Amino acid sequence: MTDTGISPSARRKARHYAMQGLYQWKMSGNSVNVIEAAFRTDYDMKNVDIAYFHELLHQVPARLDQVEEVYVPHLQERSGEELDPITEALLRLAAYELKFRIDVPYKVVINEAVALAKKFGATDSHKFVNGVLDRAAAEARSLEVKANKGPR
Repeated sequence: MTDTGISPSARRKARHYAMQGLYQWKMSGNSVNVIEAAFRTDYDMKNVDIAYFHELLHQVPARLDQVEEVYVPHLQERSGEELDPITEALLRLAAYELKFRIDVPYKVVINEAVALAKKFGATDSHKFVNGVLDRAAAEARSLEVKANKGPR
């Protein structure tokens, strides 16, 4: 359990469903309210951190410009338009957490996104996601990243 009383697995499931919901939002153009209602009806959500799922699904689109500012500069040779929808959803979700959920350690954000990329993404997309988020975390969470690297 975290200090919030929410288990890491409940958070993991919230991210899993939020990533799928963000993918649906991009692909279908449906409102996040409609998508959330469908998820709550169609999936067993009893072991999911519902509040976190709701926050991610609603706040990523609501703060999209701020979210994209976190990761787009770190895409290197790619542009945001070149991303496949799954990778884009993962990067948006993780960038939101890096920027707005400083209670979640950056290593957890990256590890969770990489795990989802391995599960849902194209072959080796997890390597791309890891690289982008490493660079984004170094900027968005510079003090935390430096503290974790320790003295040199």
